[in-house]
Amino acid sequence: MPLLWLLALTLQTPTLKTKPGAEEVRLDGRLTEPVWATADSIASLTQIEPVEGGRSSGSTVVRVLTNPRYLVIGVTIANGGVPVTTFSKARDASLSEEDHIRLVFDPFGDGRSGYLFAVNPSGARYDALTTNQGEGANSNWDAVWEAATASSDSGWSVEIRIPVKSLSFPAGADQWAFNVQRRVQAALATDRWAATRRDRKFGQTSNAGRLIGLPRFDLGRGQSLRPAVVTGGGKPGPNAPVDGDLSLSAELEQRLGANFLGTLSLNTDFAETEVDTRRSNLTRFPLFFPEKRTFFLEGSDVFEFGPNLGTDVLPFFSRRIGLVNGREVPLQAGGKLTGQFGSTRAGLIATRTGSVDSVVGATEMAVLRVRQNVLRESSIGAIATLGDPNGGTGWLAGADATFRTSRFRGSKNLLVGAWYLGADRPAAGPGDQSAFGFLVDYPNDLVDASVSWKRIGDAFDPPLGFVPRRGVNLISLGADVSPRPERWGIRQMFFENRLTMALDLDGRWESYRLFVAPINWRFE
Repeated sequence: MPLLWLLALTLQTPTLKTKPGAEEVRLDGRLTEPVWATADSIASLTQIEPVEGGRSSGSTVVRVLTNPRYLVIGVTIANGGVPVTTFSKARDASLSEEDHIRLVFDPFGDGRSGYLFAVNPSGARYDALTTNQGEGANSNWDAVWEAATASSDSGWSVEIRIPVKSLSFPAGADQWAFNVQRRVQAALATDRWAATRRDRKFGQTSNAGRLIGLPRFDLGRGQSLRPAVVTGGGKPGPNAPVDGDLSLSAELEQRLGANFLGTLSLNTDFAETEVDTRRSNLTRFPLFFPEKRTFFLEGSDVFEFGPNLGTDVLPFFSRRIGLVNGREVPLQAGGKLTGQFGSTRAGLIATRTGSVDSVVGATEMAVLRVRQNVLRESSIGAIATLGDPNGGTGWLAGADATFRTSRFRGSKNLLVGAWYLGADRPAAGPGDQSAFGFLVDYPNDLVDASVSWKRIGDAFDPPLGFVPRRGVNLISLGADVSPRPERWGIRQMFFENRLTMALDLDGRWESYRLFVAPINWRFE
């Protein structure tokens, strides 16, 4: 019986065969080169919104060309008489309210990770790492890739060129998990190639199609060197000599095979990092600012921990390295190794920060994360950190387990997970330095329900983590019902109910928030 089930699943998985010839493409968005005409293609997509399984809003033809160093994806889109909506120009704009084409690649084909790329008719590009197995995306990650678009009376087209050096993949694999999605904003319609049920998230690559016939990619030496020089100077007074400084830095990346990336950074320069958005804090809890430094973003999905902890508990928060009490601390040296071997993903970061007068002395820190895939979509893992950015000593260790399936009761999503963390940080003082919790989530189109509990000790302050609120039990209950009446011009009705409570460790409530949206309708 399991063999028959596997055979049936294989027959249901759509495939697209790649064709050699990527070097023949002149990236102008027009797909006029002869090699495009002979390539295998996705001839049409299936509508999932507003009609699940309906006809797509105009044709969408997708082809993929390859050579040992590049993937080139060509998409020709007919608008079917519907006007094209496009306005974004900025990198990593969300594109959610305009026409766009979206791609997801999962080179390991295990449904745990993926790379998202999207382009709108104006040529605005979006890229991200999938998080929580497709539930979210980290758009702070940026890859090296190109895209060009062209418009016509019948629609628009796009050519996308992605160097294989921008991705991690298993050596010798001739197929990757792959999916395509198109948004037609004027019709409020979404079309997709594979996983054409509304309950499936686009980034949920365990249900994606397959990109087959891939060549043996050539990474060359697999090396990348980025040197930098930062200098400046000035005269502090009318008769004072010129006061200047000079700082040299370098970052070396080395591919250790196709599926592992090693990075060495010396006297790291973060001058090009985007500044944080200015925000006002009117609470007694610290604000969370996302990581934007390239050194830490590459492979950051490896270090995710626990089933959907949000920002309530982060055992490893890379912004702790290089910042102490709001002061910048120089990163003298940092090494990182991330990748996957077989069904095991692993990541290691080791750093040494310099001393800053009256703030902190030189400090060494490290983090190790290992996650093992089990069953079809589930995983178990462990994490450990060593060192304290404020000086002194400290460590953290923990484990997590997540059972996830997209075939509950036939075709529904279900997630059940639990986690535990323990720390020893003398600077945190006496008390309970542990945290643990669980999550049960049923995230589907008609019913989206969840319950979670997190218990955080009163002295749980992980040295390399982020915990805004300690000494609490955090309880969250959610039940959203979203029927589609298919009448009266109503597309979908949303009845949202969410309760979050914070209790102290003795069970006395400290705060609560109840969100109810009794009338929230989306019309045709």
